[in-house]
Amino acid sequence: MSDYREYLRHIPIFAGLDQEELAEIAKLVIERRYGKRRIIFMEGEPGEAVFFLKSGRIKIAKTTPDGREHILHYIQPGEVFAEVVLFGDQTYPASAEVMEDSLIGLVRNRDMEALLIKSPSIGVALLKLMARRLREAQAKINSLAHQDSYRRMTGMLLDLARTYGVQAEKGTCIDINLTNQELANLIGTTRETANRILNDFRRSGVLEVDRQKITITDEKKLKSWLSTT
Repeated sequence: MSDYREYLRHIPIFAGLDQEELAEIAKLVIERRYGKRRIIFMEGEPGEAVFFLKSGRIKIAKTTPDGREHILHYIQPGEVFAEVVLFGDQTYPASAEVMEDSLIGLVRNRDMEALLIKSPSIGVALLKLMARRLREAQAKINSLAHQDSYRRMTGMLLDLARTYGVQAEKGTCIDINLTNQELANLIGTTRETANRILNDFRRSGVLEVDRQKITITDEKKLKSWLSTT
């Protein structure tokens, strides 16, 4: 079992704990490796643990009533996910799928609940995390309800650039491989619509696509689609 103290110290909900408290949590961490496309848990399954991503990338998604996938967000290294199952007999509200080979730590609910009693600051940090996720979900619902596909794609690309962007010769490269179907699932549209929008953006000179990686070449012009479409 790896010593998770240093790793846990960089996770915001544990950042305020001392070495002794971190060591106590580290003893409870169960480490698992998952290969690409493995399912960690399915929407509706009983929630048994809180997870921490050490390396790799995880997709969190829900299935719509008509069977389509709607991607909620991607989990980056250092982030916590499935924290909502801590409070009450909760089921997982969404599914978690591995997008890149991943190393994950988890703490079972019963152990985490005991920690919350000893360290209320962790509980406060978890509530802040859940509040942020709720705000993000509300913003996404508002976007789906009130913005057309072009505005949703523009906002999503700008968000991805802020999270995964690296400076490249031609602009900001979104350093994450996404298929057009995944892009469509992120904004709640069809793959055909996503293809059409990306082609329009390419023809307008605001981005380039190479091997599933998008480079925003003219961010100012891309932002203009938020108000002109």
